[in-house]
Amino acid sequence: MDQHHSTEPHTHGPLLRGASDGHDDALDGVVHRSSARIPIELDDPEVRRRRAAIAPGDWARFEANVAEMLAAFGLKVDKPGTRDTPRRFVRALFDSTEGYDGDPKLVTVFPTECYGGASCELSQVVEGPIPFTALCEHHVLPFVGRAFVGYIAHEHIIGISKLTRLVRIATRRFGVQERMTHEIAETLAELTEPHGVAVYMEAHHLCTQMRGVREVHPMTRTTAFRGAYETSPALRAEFYDLAGLGRGVHE
Repeated sequence: MDQHHSTEPHTHGPLLRGASDGHDDALDGVVHRSSARIPIELDDPEVRRRRAAIAPGDWARFEANVAEMLAAFGLKVDKPGTRDTPRRFVRALFDSTEGYDGDPKLVTVFPTECYGGASCELSQVVEGPIPFTALCEHHVLPFVGRAFVGYIAHEHIIGISKLTRLVRIATRRFGVQERMTHEIAETLAELTEPHGVAVYMEAHHLCTQMRGVREVHPMTRTTAFRGAYETSPALRAEFYDLAGLGRGVHE
C-alpha cells in the first residue's frame, strides 16, 4: 500500500452523489461537500423519490389501512386514547426509516493527522458504543443494539461525530444486521480510503423475542473487517480491547 501521506484535501470525485470539490477557505483547507447527502454505498434514489412523493391523500389512505388492520387484530380504534393510533403508527414508521434520506452533515473529511512512520499503519480510531434501533425487513419489528466502528487512517480522517451519523444512516431503514454491518464498513472505507476498517454490531431482535422461538435474551453479533484488519489477528484483538468488548467476542 502506498505509504505517501498527502496533506491535500480529499477530492475523490465519483465517491459521493453530488460531490463538490471546492475549498472553503474558512475551513482551513478542508473540503466540505455540502451538496452531498448519501454515500453511494447507502444511496437508493428510487426509495428517496417515493418518500418525497408521499402526498396528503397517501397519508390518509395509509392511516385508514392501518386502522382497519389494527381493528381486525383487536384494537378498539374508536376510544379517545386510540383514535390517533393509526396516524401515530404510520408517522413513527416513517420517522424510523429516515436513514434513506441521508444526512448532509456526514460527508466532511480532513487531511490525515499522521505524517509518516510505522504508527500510521497501526494507530486505530475506535468509536463506540453507538446505540442504534433498526427495523427488520423480514417482520418489520425493531432490533436494538450498539455498534463499534474503528479505522486506521491513511490519507484522510473523518470527524468522530460522523461515525455516529454513518451508523444512523445505515440502521434507520429496513434491513438485516449482517448487511448493515458491511454497509457501514464499505462506506467508511470509501469515505476515508484507510489502511483498514473494523465494525462490530450487537443487537436484540424483537422478531425472536415476540414471535417464533421466543428467546428471552438473544443477542446477535456481526463483524466486518477491511484492509489491515483482515490479515492481522493482533489488530482485530486490539480493536475489541479498545472497544471494551472483552475476550468473549474474540476470535
